Amino acid sequence: MKKLIFLSLLFPFFGLAQDDLLNEIDSIPQNQKVESAFKSLKIVNLESTKLAAKGDFYFVVAHRFGFVNNGFDDFFGLDNANTQLKFLYGVNDWLTVHVSRSGFQETYDAAAKYRLFSQEENNFPVTIVGFNSIAVNTELKDEDYPKLKFKNRLSYVTQLLISRKFSDKLSLELAPTVFHENTLRDILDENNMVISPNPQDNTQYAIGIGGRYKLTKRWSINVDYAAHLNRANESMYKNPLSIGFDLETGGHVFQMHFTNATAMHETGYLGQTIGDWGKGEFGFGFNLVRVF
Repeated sequence: MKKLIFLSLLFPFFGLAQDDLLNEIDSIPQNQKVESAFKSLKIVNLESTKLAAKGDFYFVVAHRFGFVNNGFDDFFGLDNANTQLKFLYGVNDWLTVHVSRSGFQETYDAAAKYRLFSQEENNFPVTIVGFNSIAVNTELKDEDYPKLKFKNRLSYVTQLLISRKFSDKLSLELAPTVFHENTLRDILDENNMVISPNPQDNTQYAIGIGGRYKLTKRWSINVDYAAHLNRANESMYKNPLSIGFDLETGGHVFQMHFTNATAMHETGYLGQTIGDWGKGEFGFGFNLVRVF
């Protein structure tokens, strides 16, 4: 009987202790930042909202091979390769800078990517990152363009990258973009003779979309696409579409994909993609990302 009375006296305290524990759980801050929506700095071609951590140095080697539709003539495009070498540095946790050199039009480019807002649990719903780049086309020759000046080689890109991590598996991104090419090449025939002046506006607009779906601990499938919004009717260029897989291993991410874009810098793949997926004009490519 005494034991029953003793337990009955303790029971309210057990209830209070349980309530205190639940209150502590409920009082955990709900505006914690969401872990990065993407594991690599690019989805495929499109920049992701991931930034390098402060002090991290990245080296990226990217290849885009020729189109597969030529078959064994060029071993399904593997005989032809366009390469980009890129160096990135995390200035701090909200700012990443890079410089790169691409074989496509012998292009050098420099860029800055900076975080404006972070997705937070039960608070801000998305991550917003700004991206600006400037590229120099060194393939243009003075003999072809007698009045060529340095400014004529330049192109510029401004993007707003907006991503949301919906779950541990699914992340999506939207990328409204404006880019400007100071020089637009004339339309040529197969003998490189000018057919007509390029009718495209120098200032161009696009909207990029992309996503990542995690398949296993190390593998994910990635897709990105960019719709050009003011392309001239006579233009030969297409919208870039890329599909591939990411493999996370130790200190690097290996991205393997198929894409109809040959260029890897922004004005190149956004404005000058020639591949048509419906005609088999897409090729294999990869990005090897190593962090030090």
